[in-house]
Amino acid sequence: MSALLFSTFDVSRQVFYRSGLAAAIVNLKPIVPGHVLVIPTRVVPRLADLKHDELASLMASVQHVGRIIERVYAADGLTIACQDGKAAGQTVPHVHFHLLPRKLQGDHFANNDDVYPALERAEGELSGALRRVPQPLQMDADEDRKPRTLEDMETEARWLQTFFEQAENGSGSEEVHTKNKVD
Repeated sequence: MSALLFSTFDVSRQVFYRSGLAAAIVNLKPIVPGHVLVIPTRVVPRLADLKHDELASLMASVQHVGRIIERVYAADGLTIACQDGKAAGQTVPHVHFHLLPRKLQGDHFANNDDVYPALERAEGELSGALRRVPQPLQMDADEDRKPRTLEDMETEARWLQTFFEQAENGSGSEEVHTKNKVD
């Protein structure tokens, strides 16, 4: 399979889902278990720069990945966010959607709106963090969220990929083994 870039960074080992024009990758520093990114396969800085077919594929992928991530992480909903442009807090010049599984009870964010400052901090750290991880990936750390190793992310990506394979094969839709923490 061809390499996948997130801006200039090779994130091929983090991929757990691919459609023709979009992909989903595990996050180096998730703010909740199951926090993933969905990106177009072509490096495109802004949402308005996407071609119509890319936009359709990206949004269909957000929907599909979200549905499965929600099931896998036993979530009751999702926070889906996209910072579009530097003024909006985007630090990596590649369109990306954050998908965060959320729970009605026992959620990481007791006050629902606390997720937004956490996302803003995470996005603000993303570009610098990507530069500091040994290639093919790089990212920065703060005291609360340590970057994971490439091996850890690859293991999670392979695990998540099994749920997408089950969905494609029409099996496993009734029985999903959930993961309650990020390794």
